[in-house]
Amino acid sequence: MIKVSTKNIESHVKYFYMAYLILRIMINALSIAVAVRLIQGLNFTGEWWNMIIIGAIFGIVNTLIKPLITLFAIPLIIFTLGLFTFIVNTLMLIITAKLSISFNLGFHIDGFWPAFKGALIVSIVSMLLSWITGLKKIKYYKT
Repeated sequence: MIKVSTKNIESHVKYFYMAYLILRIMINALSIAVAVRLIQGLNFTGEWWNMIIIGAIFGIVNTLIKPLITLFAIPLIIFTLGLFTFIVNTLMLIITAKLSISFNLGFHIDGFWPAFKGALIVSIVSMLLSWITGLKKIKYYKT
């Protein structure tokens, strides 16, 4: 009979969780960086490592605030057949920019339409990078 140590399994799960978290932050940072390069009105004037912090802030905003806003926006999301989720994503990017200004990280947005276009780019790039890196496989493997 083979004995399996639960301590080894727990340490491996922690490593997979850390890998998932770091990869998610990097994907967020790269997605926002691509949007800044492509969309006029999204500006970044900070150091390169500030973009990683902005990616972490974007992840926190999406984890904590987005579910609440989505919950209250369910009637609008249903009425617009899901298109209102683009507005919710835009709001998350605007909140991230406002927090970035508060922490003096150098990321700001000049208005709603650049934020809307930026949110579309961030969503597309994030989805592509998640698919390329196999991020979903890591997420499902860790649970």
